[in-house]
Amino acid sequence: MGMNPVTTERDCDDIAPAVALFSSLGDPARLRILRRLARGDARVMDLTAELGLAQPTVSKHLACLRDCALVDSRPDGRASWYSLTCPELLDLLVSAERLLSLTGNAVALCPTYGQQAIVATVEASARPTAD
Repeated sequence: MGMNPVTTERDCDDIAPAVALFSSLGDPARLRILRRLARGDARVMDLTAELGLAQPTVSKHLACLRDCALVDSRPDGRASWYSLTCPELLDLLVSAERLLSLTGNAVALCPTYGQQAIVATVEASARPTAD
């Protein structure tokens, strides 16, 4: 029995939250930020120093992650400490690492999402942006 190639609006509504979640995790800088926050709370200055990303880049990605309810912040004087909102996110990241291991990281060879595409994206996100 073949799959029905017709996608209904309801199908899209059912998967839209998952698509948004995986899209939010799909950016290398955001994923690096989440992996760092999995080890504990951090400020923007901590993340820029540890990850080698520009401050505007880190702030932009933290805002996206906050809008997706994946991270939260608490003020501390003039700074804010960022943390993961749900420990289940760690489970998802661990499951993803396991899946990558089981497939021999074959996705790294994908021309659309593989290593070469990631390197180009990381290099672009590491460049300082003009304010």
